[in-house]
Amino acid sequence: MADPAERSVEKTTSTLNVDPPHATHAHSGEEAGQVSRQTGWMYKSFRFGPVRLPWYASPPSQLVLVALVCFLCPGMFNAVGGLGGGGQVDATTANNANVALYSTFSVVGFLAGSIANRLGIKLTLSFGGFGYFLYIASFLSYNHNKNAGFVIFSGALLGVCAGLLWTAQGAIMMSYPQEGSKGRYISIFWMIFNLGSVIGSLIPLAQNIHSTSGSVNDGTYIAFMVLTLLGAVLALLLIDARHVQRGDGSHVVLMQHPTWRSELLGLWEVFRSDTYIILLFPMFFASNWFYTYQIQDVNLAVFNIRTRSLNNVLYWSSQIVGASVFGFALDVKFLSRTMKAKVALAVLFVITMAIWGGGYAWQKQYTRAEVTAKGYVKHDWTTSGYVGPMFLYMFYGFFDAAWQTCVYWYMGALTNNGRKLAIFAGFYKGIQSAGAAIVSRIDALKAPYMNEFAASWALLAGALLIAAPVILLKIRDTVPLEDDLKFSDETASDVQAHVPEVNSEKH
Repeated sequence: MADPAERSVEKTTSTLNVDPPHATHAHSGEEAGQVSRQTGWMYKSFRFGPVRLPWYASPPSQLVLVALVCFLCPGMFNAVGGLGGGGQVDATTANNANVALYSTFSVVGFLAGSIANRLGIKLTLSFGGFGYFLYIASFLSYNHNKNAGFVIFSGALLGVCAGLLWTAQGAIMMSYPQEGSKGRYISIFWMIFNLGSVIGSLIPLAQNIHSTSGSVNDGTYIAFMVLTLLGAVLALLLIDARHVQRGDGSHVVLMQHPTWRSELLGLWEVFRSDTYIILLFPMFFASNWFYTYQIQDVNLAVFNIRTRSLNNVLYWSSQIVGASVFGFALDVKFLSRTMKAKVALAVLFVITMAIWGGGYAWQKQYTRAEVTAKGYVKHDWTTSGYVGPMFLYMFYGFFDAAWQTCVYWYMGALTNNGRKLAIFAGFYKGIQSAGAAIVSRIDALKAPYMNEFAASWALLAGALLIAAPVILLKIRDTVPLEDDLKFSDETASDVQAHVPEVNSEKH
């Protein structure tokens, strides 16, 4: 994530009061005391009344900024995708575009950590954001000329862009905070990001609230295009990780002098030193598999456009709740990190059985042949019995946020090294996308809905069992700095806080 320039170590002579003596680690993630802060505009904080804003180069500021980029880019993508079929009547073109998208995503994802480490956060995220703009533009085009080729090409390009964006985002979210704050950072990001999906979903709901047709209008796509382009531009305001300084004065562990060779070799080094990560691959693979079932085979298959729009709002709103509950719970201080890892694993298994058990009861009520038959009338929110599937869809959204939050937290608990976490994030998004590509193709081939449901449920339950050895045996209460520096060319003095000498004669 660093650029070739060496991290500046110039420090200001003023001091930073991190926290008053009574402040707790649980609240701030910082140690009380005084540390020196680097010079320059990006290290100056401002106070507005009783509120003090963090400096621009602080982890909270950068997290919010990257969350806003994802609010505007993937958030709008989720809003369109959540309508089913990209907002079209038939999902075939969207499914084929998703196959292209997730195929390129899965390949680029494996390399994206190395690319992000070499190019830096700013360029990686901005280029990634542009792909979302073009993808939504292709559906606007499709509304007029039915050019499926352009949609599929845009999907393939978005796979490249999204692989870069999500890998850079994951590295920021997992490596910038201190160990005791990672759950909270993941939660805050996921809440802001999914707020984009909620607001994005309100656009088609407002524009189609009196419509019972199957597809959205041009205005919906144009609104999404403007927002995604804004997100790509906003990414240019980020700073690269080498400039980030935490509240305790420490820095992110990076490579000071990354080269293409060193970063590509880094992939091999991770497999050699952290082979256990393979046991998390099934969790990665399952994490987007169920999207196709939920969006195409539940929301699109059964409901009309305005009800799909409402379901979409509720789904992403429930994600905000799920991220909040799990993210903040993973930072509680009365349990050790090893115990929290075990509890989270058990809770994930319980809600997997409970929520997907409810999904089985719902799926037994219809088949693909029934909902695609000529004359089938899609359900509206005024249809009798709508409340049951509405709550099920909300629980699906809650479950997704819980799963994703825990996966990111588990990876962040294994290391604090920004370079390694970028590669972990690339593995996550690459394997996740491979699963999404496969299931999109299965759905395009019109597999029975029950088969897709059963595959989703089985993958989730099996993934938890396979990941259990890593979660139970590899996660420690803290990762020593010496271990994090093994995958870097930095030394302890490069990343540790610098406490200025205080002249006791001065008052």
